[in-house]
Order: sequence, then structure tokens, then C-alpha cells
Amino acid sequence: MENYLEEKYDVVVVGAGHAGCEAALACARLGLETIMFTVSVESIAMMPCNPNIGGSSKGHLVRELDALGGEMGKNIDKTFIQSKMLNSSKGPAVHSLRAQADKSEYSRMMRRTLENTEHLTIRQAEVADILTDENKCITGVKTYSGATYHCKAVVLCTGTYLKARCIYGDVSNYTGPNGLQAANHLTDSLKKLGIEVRRFKTGTPARVDKRSIDFSKMEEQFGDKRIVPFSFTTDPESIQKEQVSCYLTYTNERTHKIIRDNLDRSPLFSGMIEGTGPRYCPSIEDKVVRFADKERHQIFVEPEGNYTNEMYLGGMSSSLPEDVQYAMYRTVPGLENVKIVRNAYAIEYDCINPVELKATLEFKNISGLFSGGQINGSSGYEEAAVQGLVAGINAAMKILGREPLILDRSEAYIGVLIDDLVTKESTEPYRMMTSRAEYRLLLRQDNADLRLSSKGHDIGLISDERYALVEKKREAIDKEISRLKSVVVGGSREVLDFLERHNSAGLNNGISLADLIKRPELDYETIAELDTARAPLAWDVIEQVNINIKYEGYIERELRQVEHFKKLEKKLIPDDIDYDEVGSLRLEARQKLKSFKPRSIGQASRISGVSPADITVLLVYLESKRDRQIKSEKRE
Repeated sequence: MENYLEEKYDVVVVGAGHAGCEAALACARLGLETIMFTVSVESIAMMPCNPNIGGSSKGHLVRELDALGGEMGKNIDKTFIQSKMLNSSKGPAVHSLRAQADKSEYSRMMRRTLENTEHLTIRQAEVADILTDENKCITGVKTYSGATYHCKAVVLCTGTYLKARCIYGDVSNYTGPNGLQAANHLTDSLKKLGIEVRRFKTGTPARVDKRSIDFSKMEEQFGDKRIVPFSFTTDPESIQKEQVSCYLTYTNERTHKIIRDNLDRSPLFSGMIEGTGPRYCPSIEDKVVRFADKERHQIFVEPEGNYTNEMYLGGMSSSLPEDVQYAMYRTVPGLENVKIVRNAYAIEYDCINPVELKATLEFKNISGLFSGGQINGSSGYEEAAVQGLVAGINAAMKILGREPLILDRSEAYIGVLIDDLVTKESTEPYRMMTSRAEYRLLLRQDNADLRLSSKGHDIGLISDERYALVEKKREAIDKEISRLKSVVVGGSREVLDFLERHNSAGLNNGISLADLIKRPELDYETIAELDTARAPLAWDVIEQVNINIKYEGYIERELRQVEHFKKLEKKLIPDDIDYDEVGSLRLEARQKLKSFKPRSIGQASRISGVSPADITVLLVYLESKRDRQIKSEKRE
């Protein structure tokens, strides 16, 4: 009889990408013995695609993750090589921080953090089986080598590794990203557990040699003069440094002709690729076909790090053959003599249907099995990281017998992301966008600490000291806003001269400093000369004061909308509800409600195929059932 290794842990995390790192750190930091499996320790926190963190809406996710006690924001602050606030010419709701990373350094620093975290073990091995008892409760995992790891919860963070296949032209390799080993055995175990498995696809552009690029034909892109950190714990002064440049160039009609002439050789169009790709991050051949009227497409040439000549060609993801890649890249200004270091490729992989998950990211039908990241049908490092954090936190909360963390759509972009995944049926990789958030003026990246630190503190991932600083900041903001509303200036010569200099309307009566700030041409800093009594304040306090005063009316309107939203979210649906008993429900709605098992009327209303009329029927049914229950209790 063969003897196999057996060990015991509280939590098993499968995968060590951005989701796996956050899940493992959360569980270990909450005191649970945690083991994290990876097919290669070299792939920990690897960036197989773009070399950056953040971006439109994604910057919001990283800030929120940081406010809850996650690591990504801290790690990119240590390892960025260029930083930029996107959409700064627009309103604060869509401002998003984005930083170029030194890819190898980002991975190295995250690995160092993991290796020096108490209660956390890292293991290079392929998990092949998820083990459950007869009640479909998690009991452990088994690796391909036969070793068994008993545990109370499992968090799946497999990324794009499940039965992964990398493809360009007619070259097809069954490997994970960057040629790393794929995870070929876990899919069968998931299917045996009754989990629906899908096939999705993503892709990446070529990496090219910096020495073969003519940057004089490109537009240089600089970082911000004043760098804003991702983590609320990072001292801004500690990260002001010289930054590397990125570059902008464009495709042209010659590029597009080469692509069109070779579409028959593209696995994307020949049928060789079966998986569904992301609509919002298409390959260059996809863009040329779908946007045939466009004369050119932007190409961002970005460094992969400080100590490498590899450059990333953002916007030119492709699965075309090697010779076609060379031909098309060399039509782009500045890339006429380019040398490819790594070919562009598409990658297909298995993932799950996230509607099988609760809002906690636990499977509805398998107790103790959680899932986070690209396995849930999402795309992007940031989307993965926040799911990993929530899945890890909720695995820990389940084991510790505590209330789960469920963020709703009015509380965080994370809440929007998870609610969309578990409620809306998506047939393509999901990408976060600011337009998906109904309450984006409330859910700004700049106030994530004020919105979510209390939750991070309650969970145990935000220290008492850090939380005290957040509350001190909140107090300073409220105090300054009250002061500005109470200080009134009149129509003196000094005030009128000031208004004239700033092309601002004159005064007939006195006006508060707060009302002056509301004027489009003025702000907190501008009115300083009229406000001689003000005390010095931290930059982040000033930022909040200015935004809260300037957008007060809009913020109040969104708060009223949230109040209505919360009423529906608080109307919980009993777990034991029998939808067949609910008369007048349409058949489609009945089937969808049975399948999704929504936790509240609010969530039920967002399910595709459930109409407002169905919600009214459901509300009437729940109300009458509650009345019958009250009458029955009174009789007893």
C-alpha cells in the first residue's frame, strides 16, 4: 500500500496570482493556518499581460482593496516606474490612478510579503481534486502527486491556468501564460461536483526590444509631476521620484491591410480558438474588423521594468502567425526595424459560471468552497485582486463563525463588480468600468478610506492606529466644511476685486465661503486670500472638503437614490422560499429565481428575465406570508 503525504490547514488557496495573493494574505492575517498552492513559485503575482496597475475604474478597485486591508496598493507604491491620474480634466467621479509597474520587482516584492507573513505556507504543486463529504461540504484537496491537504475552506484562484492553451497562427501549446505549466486536472474535479465550466479567451501583445525602436517618431508620455499613492498608508513624500516615459504611436492603413489580408491565418477567425474573448479589450485583428471605418488605432509603448529592454505594445494584442506579427508591427511609425522578444498570443482557459456563487463568492451548492478572480469569468489584475480579497475574507469569516463581508452596489465598486458577476448572466470576460456604477459620485477613488476602513477594521485587517487616523481625517473634513459654511464675506472692495480677477460674478449680499467654492471658476485653494483665518490642513483633507462642497447638491441627490436602493436590499428573501407557491409569477421569472436564489428583492430585480411586474408579485407574496405568520404567532 502506497503512503501519501497528509497535512492539515484551515484554508487552502489554489493559485498565487493577484487573487490568490490577496485571499491567502487575508486568511493568514486573520490568524488562520493557510496554504497557497501554485504551479510555479516564479509566477507569484506575475503580470502576464499589461505592465500596470489601476486605470479607469480599476484605480477605484485598488483604492477600495487598500481601505479593506489588501496588499496590491502598497505593492505597486513600492514598485511603480511611472504614475498618472487619468481623466483629471473631468469630474472627480471618474478620476482614476494608473501606474506602470516594474513587473519583475512587483512580483518579487509581493512574494517577499507572502513569505514573511505568519500562518502562511507557500507550496509549489498542482491541485487536482477538491474533496467534499456526502453533504457537499469541503474537507480538503488532493494534489497531482497524491498528497492530501485537509482543510475547512478552499478558495479557487486559478486565473487563466485551467486547461490553458496558448495560440498564435497554427502554433498551439497547452501551457499557461508565459509558457508556464497549465493546470490540467482540476477542471474534471469541478465538473464532478456539478460546477458548470466555460471556455474563455484573452490575449496579449508582443514584447519587443527597446533598442530596435525609433522613439523620435512617437509621442512621449510623461508621468504626473506630483505622484499620488495608491495606498492610503503610503506617505506621498516617500514616493516622489524620477519616472520613466511611455510612448504613443498609431497603426495605419498599411497595418490594417496586412491584418485583413491574413485573417484566414488568424486562429480567432479560422475557428481554432473556441473561447469567448473580452469585448472591451479586443485583439488588433478584432479591432480592424469591427471598426473598419477607423483609419488608425492607438498603440502605447510601455517599459516592462527598470532593468530590461522589453517593451509592451499596448493595444496590439494578437494571435496572428509569427511572420504576420513582424509584418504588421513594422508598418507602425517607430517600429519599422522592431525586433520581437516574445510573440503575441491568445490564451484559452476554463472558468466557471459565476451565477453559481453567492454574494460572498461561496458556491451556493458546495459549503466552504469559494472562488475569486479570472476563474469567475472576469478580466484584469484589479478585478481579480478584489475578488480574491473578498473570497479570502469570507472563507475566514465562515471558519471563525462571523458575519460575512457583503458589499452592495451603493458601498463600493467591489460591490458593483461582484453583484454583476453573481446576478447578471455574462457570456464574455467581465471588465469593470465607471459606467457600471450607478452611484459613482459617492464611490470615488479619493474617499475609499472614508467609505470602507470601518469594515476593514471590523474584519481585523485594518489596525486600530490606522482606523484612528481615518476617523481623525473624517472629523477634520466635517469641521472645515462647517466652518466654511458659517464664514460669510460681504461686498467689500477686496472681495469684489478678487471676484473680478477670477472672472466670477459680483455680490449683492453676503455669501458664505462654501457658496463661493461651489462656483465653477473657484475652489478651496483659490479663495485662500479671502479666508485668512483658515488653519493649515493635510492635502487629502483639502481634497475632500473641496469635492464635498462643490458637488454637494449632486451628492445629496445620489444619497436619496441610495436610500431607495437600500430599502429593496433590506427586503430579504427567505432561503426556504418555494417559488412554485408564488402565484402569477411568469415561468421565465420563476426559473431564473430558482436558479439564482437571490438574497434580497433588490438582487432579484437585477436578474435578467425578472420584470418589475414579477417583483411586485413577489413583494405581495412575501408581505401576505409575513402577515399570515404574525397572525399564526398571535393565535399561539
